[in-house]
Amino acid sequence: MSRVAIVGSCITRDLWRFRGHACDVALHYVSRTSLASLFASSPAGFMAAEKPPARLKPQPHRALVADIEKTAMAGLVAFRPTHILFDFIDERFDLLAAGGGLVTHSWELEVSGYLRQPALRGARPVPRLSAAAERLWLEGAAQFAALVRATPLAEAKLILHRAQWADRRRVPAGHSPVLANAEILPGRPADIAAHSALLARYEAAFLRLMPSMAEVQAPEHRLADDAHEWGLSPFHYVPEYYAAIWRQLDALGLRAAVPALGVSRAPCAAPA
Repeated sequence: MSRVAIVGSCITRDLWRFRGHACDVALHYVSRTSLASLFASSPAGFMAAEKPPARLKPQPHRALVADIEKTAMAGLVAFRPTHILFDFIDERFDLLAAGGGLVTHSWELEVSGYLRQPALRGARPVPRLSAAAERLWLEGAAQFAALVRATPLAEAKLILHRAQWADRRRVPAGHSPVLANAEILPGRPADIAAHSALLARYEAAFLRLMPSMAEVQAPEHRLADDAHEWGLSPFHYVPEYYAAIWRQLDALGLRAAVPALGVSRAPCAAPA
């Protein structure tokens, strides 16, 4: 049976939920991070809380702490996955340079209270669409490729889920109007076209750097769904999208996953 790891977002994680498999028993899930942040230094002096802050569930809090403390890659290698699925939808958050380190400015970090710690107070933003962020990401992608080649991850089947932001939405009447607005964090609008172009560059670079990878994608079904359980978003797609990706995964031989590390069923809308 397959041991499946996801380095990505709920776009891939939710494939299991829509298939009828509970997210909390099937997958090793690395999320709310960035390839730029995964291999950076941890901010000096950071102290993680023993219990999740009030607005965070355990799994999102673990993901946040792993991003700050840089423990995600050790856990991934130890898991010894047979398959690793990548998607870059979480590569939308800005980065923060703080205390000699680099972290991902996710919603979880925003609400955790950790930004008030001395280790992160006064952190310098690195905007996601900036040349500096793209350079840091490319450096992280090269380090990830080197890690795969040098560890048991080299034995895993690698799959890139080419997910991008939808620019149209499907409303209950069945029409597909333009999706005019998008937010990365509440109250902070985002340029859908610019982020989709960035993802295309990331995907092309990753394919060049990494060992041979399979690819899955369903651009013909890339519509934002007004009725999505987690709410309207450029990366909360219509059900046909997830079904199409699953058919491709089935064709690649990924049909079952064993219980592994606990993964929360928490939603991944704007606040996740």
